[in-house]
Amino acid sequence: MGARKKISAEKRKEALKTMYFAKLRNVPTSPRKMRLVVDMIRGMEVNRALGVLKFSSKEASARVEKLLRSAIANWEQKNERKAEEGELFVSKIYVDEGVTLKRMRPAPQGRGYRIRKRSNHVTLFVDSKNTNDKN
Repeated sequence: MGARKKISAEKRKEALKTMYFAKLRNVPTSPRKMRLVVDMIRGMEVNRALGVLKFSSKEASARVEKLLRSAIANWEQKNERKAEEGELFVSKIYVDEGVTLKRMRPAPQGRGYRIRKRSNHVTLFVDSKNTNDKN
């Protein structure tokens, strides 16, 4: 690895130490369906977001709820204290496209139709209201 690349990689790692996030990788649902759920909670306070996800009828909401609980636990672990009511909120959340599995389905007259089984990666950042006011 080159010197400049190594320096920038170390800077990125240092920046991640001050951020509180959780990642969910290779989720076997399409990114489009996952983005519908993610858009519901973007920018929300975490307790309210957990309530929205718990009562959502979407299948992807259960996975995002578990991811949000993980991000909250990561924040509590790094700060060595429990999160207070109304302190944390979802600062950033995004869905990236993952690996697409390509399958064949038999079709009429000896042909085959291609089926694309899509997957996605979700990244969720939480932050406290206090740290945003200082910036």
